[in-house]
Amino acid sequence: MENPNNQISGQEIYQRISQNIQKVIKGQSQAIRKLLAAFASGGHILLEDSPGTGKTTLAKALAFSIDVNFKRIQFTPDLLPSDILGVSILNPNDQTFKFHEGPIFANIVLADEINRASPRTQSALLEAMAEFQVTVDGNLRKLKDPFFVIATQNPVESRGTYPLPEAQMDRFAIQFSLGYISPEEEVNLLSDQIQQHPLETIQPCATLEDIITLKQQVKKIRISEELKRYLVDIINATRTAEGVQLGASPRASITLMKIAQALALFDGYEFVTPENIQELAVFVIAHRLVMQPQARFSGKTAVSVVEEIIQSLPVPI
Repeated sequence: MENPNNQISGQEIYQRISQNIQKVIKGQSQAIRKLLAAFASGGHILLEDSPGTGKTTLAKALAFSIDVNFKRIQFTPDLLPSDILGVSILNPNDQTFKFHEGPIFANIVLADEINRASPRTQSALLEAMAEFQVTVDGNLRKLKDPFFVIATQNPVESRGTYPLPEAQMDRFAIQFSLGYISPEEEVNLLSDQIQQHPLETIQPCATLEDIITLKQQVKKIRISEELKRYLVDIINATRTAEGVQLGASPRASITLMKIAQALALFDGYEFVTPENIQELAVFVIAHRLVMQPQARFSGKTAVSVVEEIIQSLPVPI
């Protein structure tokens, strides 16, 4: 991309952060690419995977790579909305209430095991994730910029968990799993942790100004009217697809466009290509779909529905 006035390019910032995270997270370059695409486009992430695969470590590696405020919230059944948003406490000296900010007022928030909290507590994130603000005691309070939520959940264990409702799932820009790394990479992982955890040595490699620059440059990536229509056709096809009870919302269209812009920037392009849209379409759309019971019983999944749509729709030339 052109770089007027010698301003650092968004691609350089992406590469710097990606390489820094890869010092900690081995063999997960594609996961890091998805993570940073959501981050640069202003979305949020849901990591769903088995315990011990590095979900929390990935979130921390991103937070420690950027010189911004980071908070972790361990979601439990007894967690209250005020534990997330904050609470007003009476000052006995002047008999006035002072608001004490909760962890939601950080730049990067790790919502660990989000499905272990009650629906009431989960709902405390709805306004924050969609509108970058919270309402407490009738007062509207803006969140920090950037504001990024990384939520994790374990798909295997269901005891003591509360499935996320459709409205909450729709607020996550992207959902994906890390999976297991290769045996060779796992051996390297063991070697790296003989003395200490790599997280203990990771240093910030990007500033708040770098992140603002990155997000601004994502917005400048062009997307043609033909590709906008192609993107909308993909989303619209999920609403009439066989076996789908609830298709993707217009929020999915906006999210997919922004993430495609981020991918184009990462690859050094000034415009979105069909490949940018196709690359993460499944991860942006599938978690938003609600499948009919009979479709689930027959083995049809939201992922297979999106994949079939992408394969069947003509690609703009």
